[in-house]
Amino acid sequence: MRRGQAAEIAQGAAVDADVATTRFLLYGLLPGWFAPGLADWAMHRRTRIEETAGAKESVIHALMMAEVGVPIMLTLRYRVNPRLLSLLLAGALVHEATALWDVRTAVDSDREVRPAEQHIHSFLESLPFGALASLMCLHADQVRSLVRGGRGDPDAWRLLPRRRPLSPGYLAGIGLAVGLCVVLPYGEELLRCRRAARERKGDRKSCVSRFWRHRRVSSR
Repeated sequence: MRRGQAAEIAQGAAVDADVATTRFLLYGLLPGWFAPGLADWAMHRRTRIEETAGAKESVIHALMMAEVGVPIMLTLRYRVNPRLLSLLLAGALVHEATALWDVRTAVDSDREVRPAEQHIHSFLESLPFGALASLMCLHADQVRSLVRGGRGDPDAWRLLPRRRPLSPGYLAGIGLAVGLCVVLPYGEELLRCRRAARERKGDRKSCVSRFWRHRRVSSR
């Protein structure tokens, strides 16, 4: 496609393509991320993660949230340039590797990963790449700068605040959603797993104690 052809295709649209893509990222894709995250938590609870993979898998979930959350927070705060794009690319790749580790941990623990949960995982794995692709389309000049190693741009490898900061209301809404849809449910999951592990440890100690008491009584 020659330069300018995409603009020609979008010329008849009521809204500029860049504006529409930005709206999609801010008010569609990012808020829409929370629904599959909650659905995934519900599947973990339904398959009783605390009795199978336990805290190990739950900690992996927390790690995956951080691998997605930190790049999102950086994008909301800083300008898109080669430095930020390289961080986003690294985060997406690390998140994908951790997702494979997560599923392997669940399968090895005999936790049932149902078809519905597998589809939820597919959606969650595709979202970082979809968001990154949209950002790269919006900032094609920065992608070219990244490919060239930032040559000619003195600020290519610095994190710079956004020229037009996002509104405090929007950031507060995203923060509230993160707390309610990520921190609260997945924190509950980790606490539940740790509590179940302590109960199992207490049961084992009780069994060992009863065994030795029985041995002492039998030897008299």
